[in-house]
Amino acid sequence: MKPYIELSYGQVAMAAGLVLINGAISVLLRLDLERRLLIAAVCTVVQLLLIGLVLEWVFRVDRWYVVLGMMTIMTVVAGVAATQRTRFRYPGMRSRSLLATWGSSWVVAAIALGAIVRVRPWYTPQYAIPLLGMILGNTLNGVSLGLDRLGGELAARRDRVEGLLALGASRWEAASGPVREAVKTGLIPTINAMMVVGIVSLPGMMTGQLLAGTSPVEAVKYQVVIMFLVASGTALGTVSVVLLSYRRLFNDDHQFLGGLLE
Repeated sequence: MKPYIELSYGQVAMAAGLVLINGAISVLLRLDLERRLLIAAVCTVVQLLLIGLVLEWVFRVDRWYVVLGMMTIMTVVAGVAATQRTRFRYPGMRSRSLLATWGSSWVVAAIALGAIVRVRPWYTPQYAIPLLGMILGNTLNGVSLGLDRLGGELAARRDRVEGLLALGASRWEAASGPVREAVKTGLIPTINAMMVVGIVSLPGMMTGQLLAGTSPVEAVKYQVVIMFLVASGTALGTVSVVLLSYRRLFNDDHQFLGGLLE
């Protein structure tokens, strides 16, 4: 294997210059995206530089409470971000999103660190933070898509749902269709990614390990583990947030609280 090639800031700047191609396309097609592209590019650089500096400090300190604090911040940001782009909202949605994201991702991460990878100690930042981060990123997408689809399905089928309840159906009988559609929507991106991984694309972790000089077979083994961790975290998070939301939008008297949806 060839040695790892360290990049200079000049080489990074050359890569950043490629974004000008996107800007040129926007200008030529009058997409009016130049300002958003510039802001996105600046945010990318600033955010990654900041997290790089923070992680350097975390790796150097190597204390359980520092790693735990970092993981907590990551989880809170993910849980809140999952609710930002949903079309329909209801009171308490953010707390349910945070609970579902936190519970699912930390359970899966704990299994990964303690039973699969068997990191000793468990809080080794080299493993704990990247593993949780990858699980969180995908769980966030599943939770967000599930929430959005559930709200949309219940709003679109409100007359049908209330009609079923009026005819004596239970809240689950009335809402099971939207609940299933919401869970399926949250899981589809992960399933699609699993179907083409390694053929259409090389995932980020595997690519990073290959660039760092890791054996391709070892990189593949880690990537397989990551894909299954991501799939489990996304499934648990999506199901949890959809069921928690369903319980919030239907009361114990089997009434649909559609007025809560904004």
